[in-house]
Amino acid sequence: MIIIDFNQVMISNLMMQLGNHTNIPVEEGLFRHMVMNSLRSYKQKFGNEYGEIIIACDDKNYWRKQIFPYYKANRKKTRDNSEINWTHVFDVFNKIKTELRENFPYRVIQIETAEADDIIATIVQEHGRELCSKDHEKILILSGDKDYIQLHRYANVRQYDPTRKKWITHNNPDRYLYEHILKGDAGDGIPNVLSDGDTFVTDKRQRPLTQKRLTCSMKTDTIAWKKTINQTLSEINF
Repeated sequence: MIIIDFNQVMISNLMMQLGNHTNIPVEEGLFRHMVMNSLRSYKQKFGNEYGEIIIACDDKNYWRKQIFPYYKANRKKTRDNSEINWTHVFDVFNKIKTELRENFPYRVIQIETAEADDIIATIVQEHGRELCSKDHEKILILSGDKDYIQLHRYANVRQYDPTRKKWITHNNPDRYLYEHILKGDAGDGIPNVLSDGDTFVTDKRQRPLTQKRLTCSMKTDTIAWKKTINQTLSEINF
């Protein structure tokens, strides 16, 4: 199966198409044309090997934001200051998703409070194959998001970034997840385990997290609590 992180892939494609011309209005017809051409090309490129396309979509009011108010907070600020009319972009995007669900032979999945990565992780965990087990259906994740590296632990899972046209690989997915939890994710507004939760929305500096810190155990109550929060936010499942 081919599972597409729809918001990540299509917004990345849109930004690449716009380039430096961010003051150009996003036309509905051109956006729709871009989405349909992209889906068609993915099917042609990967369909014979991986099979059907599943489209995983972000919902609103992410559950992560409910437990961590600063989750992706800076993205809204960035979009508010952008020349792009993001309200219009997402209105068109939602319209296209509805059209795909109602008129095309794709399975479009959107679940209340979930993000696409939660949906993809759930599907992968259901159909993933450990290294020592028998063959399962091949799974291809189409996304440039490196959070999916943690799912590379399954032997039948591969990941391809269609925007940059490159495969994403890692030789130790479990180690990657462990370090990702400790380091946080600036893009999602998640500071490292040594820093305050509001670091990125108040322009504080993160406390340095050295390699020595990464390899030693985290024993203080504050760090242990932050590690638990970061693990909840970083692990993709639903």
